[in-house]
Amino acid sequence: MTPSPGSKPPARPDGEIDEFVSAILGASWVLVGTSTRSLAEVDDSLTVTQFRTLAVLGRLGKTNLQGLADHLQVNASTAMRMVDRLVAVDLVRREENPTTRREVVLSLTPAGEQVYAKVMDKRREWVRQTVMKMPAGERKNLIKALQSFTTAAGSSLGATPGTLGW
Repeated sequence: MTPSPGSKPPARPDGEIDEFVSAILGASWVLVGTSTRSLAEVDDSLTVTQFRTLAVLGRLGKTNLQGLADHLQVNASTAMRMVDRLVAVDLVRREENPTTRREVVLSLTPAGEQVYAKVMDKRREWVRQTVMKMPAGERKNLIKALQSFTTAAGSSLGATPGTLGW
């Protein structure tokens, strides 16, 4: 049956999903902007990709090159180039593994730990201030929705960086 002129088309069954996807994409732009601004405020010489490497090392602690590459979802040579750049600016250190001398262990230097902590503190504070502007009832709904979204994406809140590399 053809809708009469001026009437609304029937609602698409996936309209709610499309609305949710649009909302998540909009929020992701806000969060990416927050990430880039907080990084620029702390160290404007670092790229987002370099910070992502710091973030993974900050959450993992010590790891080898392959472990870092796996968490970043890149090949080992790409991870090595990133590590080389971060070693050159004294944010990451390489140490020989005392038990397996042919393996190198990567970790943040004190300067790297400081950059990582400052950026994360700025991000957390910005998100906190934004959430405080929301009505309390909507905050509770957002918590449930984000927890469900995070679980559906294959990650868990507070876990070490997983499939998304953060």
